Amino acid sequence: MISFRPMRDSEYPAYLDYFITDYATEISANYGLSDLQALAQAKQEIANDLPHGINTPGEVLLCILNQTPEAESVVGYFWYRPDPASRSVFIKDFYIFAAHQSKGFGKQALYALETELAQTGFEQIKLRVAEDNKRAKHVYEVTGFRVTGVNMSKAIKSKC
Repeated sequence: MISFRPMRDSEYPAYLDYFITDYATEISANYGLSDLQALAQAKQEIANDLPHGINTPGEVLLCILNQTPEAESVVGYFWYRPDPASRSVFIKDFYIFAAHQSKGFGKQALYALETELAQTGFEQIKLRVAEDNKRAKHVYEVTGFRVTGVNMSKAIKSKC
């Protein structure tokens, strides 16, 4: 059974290790920045978005737990921002550890999050997924998400 708990201070450094590297790879692949530039941008964005780490107001960082009768283990992370006025949340990051992928945990986690949010009055979950992330797109589609727009980008060269 999938459940959630708030991320602990002791878990935040491991989260940053995963997130910054993963996000830098996405930035580099999608925006044509060098690995070094992408890493710097990822670090700056996380510092801006989570200035107080897990205690940043308005941000929710959760550990995704797989609970069995024998044990409880962390299998991934959710990071989202609730918007109570619009009764929606925006998922900023959702990750199932590689060792736990392809076991249904992603779908179960999304359904569990939806159930938990619905019980507290939220009506919509939003997110962004990179075009080349086929695995994530598949999980979102089979759990009922639909495309609402397309992000596009074009690099321009300086004329100076």
